[in-house]
Amino acid sequence: MDNLRGALLMVLAMTGFAFEDAFIKYMATDLHIGHILMLLGLGGTVVFALATRAQGQPMVTRAVFSKPILLRNLGELLAAVSFVTALSMADLSLVSAILQANPLAVTLAAALFMGETVGWRRYSAIAVGFIGVLMIIRPGFEGFNFASLWALAAVFALALRDLATRRAPPSVTSMQISSYAFATIALSGLGLLIVGGHPLLPAAFPLWPLLGALVAGCTGYYAVVAANRVGDVSFISPFRYSRLLVALAIGVTVFGERPDFWTLLGSAIIIASGLYTILREQRLARRARRAAAKPI
Repeated sequence: MDNLRGALLMVLAMTGFAFEDAFIKYMATDLHIGHILMLLGLGGTVVFALATRAQGQPMVTRAVFSKPILLRNLGELLAAVSFVTALSMADLSLVSAILQANPLAVTLAAALFMGETVGWRRYSAIAVGFIGVLMIIRPGFEGFNFASLWALAAVFALALRDLATRRAPPSVTSMQISSYAFATIALSGLGLLIVGGHPLLPAAFPLWPLLGALVAGCTGYYAVVAANRVGDVSFISPFRYSRLLVALAIGVTVFGERPDFWTLLGSAIIIASGLYTILREQRLARRARRAAAKPI
């Protein structure tokens, strides 16, 4: 029963994130990227700062200046700028499809930079997954969209964020980390506006899509944390790919997108490779636990 609840919460989380992406894309038709990042960052900072204080935790500690937290914030900043830029220039379905390669990028980066053991099976799955990414991007062909490179940059920036999170000091809570991340996003948006010579306040204030993005994003964050607490990770992790299905539905029905054959095929390959990688990692983890439990 707990696994079923965890799976439903994970689907709710991914639905929330997909709707957040849709609201961001909607705002990108009228707002500069800097305004979107600044407004979302400020809103998220307020929400998670209040949650942090409600839990009786300080907003700022010495750990905020630790290397893992600084690297995590850098990854969050680069990912936010790249992802919102991609959403403003390309279809929601295309950007969401490329984003599904993130678990593959995390596994690859963990092997290259953190010394984690990755066998030939998972390396092969990663290679196949990125072939799927190339099918979607199609560099050098007629269907190539430069904005897809921004989405790919977001994939690797998110990998940096996720790996840095693993090394975050235990004393830093999830609420504190989220507060720092949203504050970083707000500052990045402010920086883009200043460097570009744009007014700091938008000409029109998109209240309802901004609130929609914040509600959807915060719901997604809460649900993904709850899902990992009530369900087995090995059972609920594959449900992360429901985000792409929801994004495809929104793209088709709301934005009138029509993903082509290569985008759908590439998406299927990425998901299959990601699922194999997840299942393989869980199998190896169980094998390691059984080996450790055997008496000497």
